[in-house]
Amino acid sequence: MKGNTKGLFVTGTDTEVGKTHIAAGLLHLLAQDGSRTAGLKPVAAGLCEVAGRLVNEDVQTLQAASSLPLTDAEVGPYQFATACAPHIAAALEGRRIERATVLAHARALADRCDWLVVEGVGGWRVPLSAVDGSEPRWDSADLAEDLALPVVLVVGLRLGCISHARLTAESVQRRGLPLIGWVANCIDPAMAQAEDNLAALRQTLAAEHRIGCLGVVPWLTPPAPAAVAAHLDRAAVLAALSR
Repeated sequence: MKGNTKGLFVTGTDTEVGKTHIAAGLLHLLAQDGSRTAGLKPVAAGLCEVAGRLVNEDVQTLQAASSLPLTDAEVGPYQFATACAPHIAAALEGRRIERATVLAHARALADRCDWLVVEGVGGWRVPLSAVDGSEPRWDSADLAEDLALPVVLVVGLRLGCISHARLTAESVQRRGLPLIGWVANCIDPAMAQAEDNLAALRQTLAAEHRIGCLGVVPWLTPPAPAAVAAHLDRAAVLAALSR
């Protein structure tokens, strides 16, 4: 990516931790001053029929949250029918996820906006190529490294989240990427000792990785971008991005 690109890469402690809704909330937050924002989901797996056409819900969410008018294909250049690991979904359709294509697409979109918010796939190290060695191996962490954008970690609050968050943060920083903060997302409204877990996350991520919490998003129904953004710390997000 070009050196003056403004944006961020949203990753998660696992799949189904709410990355899409946090990314949409960040798009809404960054557009509040009139900035042109664009969401990008480079690889999306799982299509459903809406109004007679097949769509990916994550792509639709980011498209709606972007302040720029974007097509499905611009937000989601690689969309696969089956909801499974992307390299498997691609193989089922006889397709490959081309690294150069993804990067060229990201650069073109970055040229059109003030802020590019890229959502990763599943967790931090999801394969994007065949794992049998039949093609050059790369994964979602390699994609983040290629894009060289600041990383925001979405921590889904559920059993195991402390270990998952520490391991992911460690891996992000080991690659030399700027991990600028994390967002706690309440994905289990019945989670036992949620406040104790949140306190432990604040303490360990600050002590071990020198990153702060950019927001605590409660269980929302529906998790609309504006509702999510209301629980993000705008000043903290902008300060983290400015660093």
